[in-house]
Amino acid sequence: MESVLTTPPFAARCRVRLNSGCSPANFRLSPSRSRRAGDLRAAGLGSFLGYATGDHKNKNHEVDDVAAPARLFVGLPIDTVTDGGAAAANKARGIAAGMRAMKLLGVDGVELPVFWSVAQPDSPDRFAWAGYRAVADMARDEGLCLRVTLHFHGSPTAGAGAGGGVPMLPVWVATAAADDPDIVFTDRSGGRHEDCLSFAVDELPVLHGRSPLDCYEAFFRSFAENFKDLFDSTITDVTVGLGPNGELRYPSYPPGTDGRGFTGVGEFQCYDKYMLSRLRRHAADSGHPLWGLSGPHDAPLYSDDSPDSSGFFTDSGSWRTPYGDFFLSWYSGELVSHGHRVLSLTNSILPNSAAGGIELSAKVPFMHWWHGAASRPAEAAAGLYKIGGKKNGYSPAAKMFAANLCTMIIPGMDVCMNKQRSRISGSSPDKLMVQIKNACRRHGARIAGENASLVVTHTSSFSRIRSNVVTAERVRPGHFTYQRMGEEFFSPEHWPAFVEFVRGVVCGEWDGDGDEDEQGEDGGDDVGRDVASSSNAREAQAV
Repeated sequence: MESVLTTPPFAARCRVRLNSGCSPANFRLSPSRSRRAGDLRAAGLGSFLGYATGDHKNKNHEVDDVAAPARLFVGLPIDTVTDGGAAAANKARGIAAGMRAMKLLGVDGVELPVFWSVAQPDSPDRFAWAGYRAVADMARDEGLCLRVTLHFHGSPTAGAGAGGGVPMLPVWVATAAADDPDIVFTDRSGGRHEDCLSFAVDELPVLHGRSPLDCYEAFFRSFAENFKDLFDSTITDVTVGLGPNGELRYPSYPPGTDGRGFTGVGEFQCYDKYMLSRLRRHAADSGHPLWGLSGPHDAPLYSDDSPDSSGFFTDSGSWRTPYGDFFLSWYSGELVSHGHRVLSLTNSILPNSAAGGIELSAKVPFMHWWHGAASRPAEAAAGLYKIGGKKNGYSPAAKMFAANLCTMIIPGMDVCMNKQRSRISGSSPDKLMVQIKNACRRHGARIAGENASLVVTHTSSFSRIRSNVVTAERVRPGHFTYQRMGEEFFSPEHWPAFVEFVRGVVCGEWDGDGDEDEQGEDGGDDVGRDVASSSNAREAQAV
C-alpha cells in the first residue's frame, strides 16, 4: 500500500492544492500540459472533481448543463456516531486520519449518516447532536464539504445485530410500535418490518400523540438550529431518507434483511390496518369497493424467485388487468405521496438550492433484477410503477423529485452486467440506468450517484462508475458518493485500487514533463503534497 501512495509518478503527477474552507481541489497543469487538459475537459474527465469547469457551489445547474462539475464524496462509517450525547465520534483518531487522506486525494467531501435513533433516542422532546456536531467540526477544520444523510427508517446493516451498533428506530418509537404493531409495514403473512413505519401513518397521531410528520418537522428544525452556522460553508448537501435503507421504496424483501443479495420478486407491504383502510377508501372512491378488501390474491411471496412463480406477475398475469393497474397505481401513489410529504416539509425548513442554500437529495432503489421481465416485478413490489403499466416505473418518482427541487440519488453506478446473474434473475442494470436517467431528463430532475457495494477486486466496477459519472450524456450526476470508509476501505486489497481510480479520473494518463509547482492566483506557491500519505491510510484503517 505504501508503495502505491508514494510512488514518484503518482506523487509527481497528482498534486493537490490544499485550500482553506470547503471548495474542490484545484488540479493545475503546467503550460505544456494544457493541450491534454483541454482533451480531458472535452471528454468530461476533468469535471469529475470540479477540474477547471466552474464553482462547485453553483449547484443550481440545469440537468442539461454538461459543463457542471461533479463532486466526489466518500461515506464515513455507518457507526461513526452511536451516542449522540457524547461530544466525540467513535474512533475519532481514525476518522480524522481518514478525512485527512480524503483531503490529500482531492476528494470534495465526506458523507455523514445521521440516525433518528441516535440523535433523538429516548424522548420526542430531547435531541442529542453533540457527537454529530463533533464530526461536522472535524470536516470543517479539514476543509472538506459535508453531505449529511438523515435516516428516519432503520437499516438492519446498521443494527447492533449486524455489528453496526446503531439502533434501527428510537426507543420511544419502538415503544409505540409495540403498543400498536400496525404502525410498521406488514406483509400478507403478518410479518412485521420493525425498522420502517408505514407510510399510511404519516399524518396520524400514532407516536405518543404525535404524527411521524410532526416528529420529522421537529427533527428538521432542531437539525437546522444546531448546524445553521455550517450550512453551505461546510454542509453543502442534505439527503433525506424516505424509506428502508434511506430509499424511496417499500421494504419488499424479507423482514430482518436489508435486501442485499435478495433477487426474488418481493412481497407487497399493504397489510397493516392503516394501509388496508386507505386501500378500501380508494377502492370505494374508484367505484370498485370489492377491490379494496385486500391485496392481490395471487401476489408473490418472498420465496418466489421469478415472475412465473405466482400468477400476478406472469406475462399474462393479473398485473395486466384493470384490477392489477388499479392496485399497482394506488400502491405506487402511496409511495410517491409519502415522498412528497417529507420532501416538501424539508424544503419548508431547510434553506434549499433555489435560495442559494444546501442541495436537497433523496435516494431511490436500483432494482435491476427482473428488469428484463415485462411486468418488472421487483420494481412494482417496491412501489415503482407507472399508471397503465407503462415501462418507466421511476417516472412518477422523478416528477415528484423535480417538483420538490430534490436531486435523485441512484445507488447502483458500480453495478455491471453479469451474464450468469442476468440468466438467473433477469438482471439488466444498463437498461435500468438508462430508464432512470430518461425519467429524470423528461421531468427535469437532477441526479447524483452512489456505488451499491464496496469495490475491492472488480476493476470493471470502477470503470462502470467512471462511465456513469463522467459521461457525454445530457443528464450527468451532480455528485457521486463512494460508500464507504472502514477497515476494508483502507485495506491493502482496496485502498490502492481506489487511489488509482481517483488518479485515473482526475489526473488522466498524460505524459509528464516536469514536476514544478504552479503559481497560485494570488502569486503565492501552491502547497504541493503527495496525494494521500500512507501513514494516514494506515491510521484510518482502524476506523
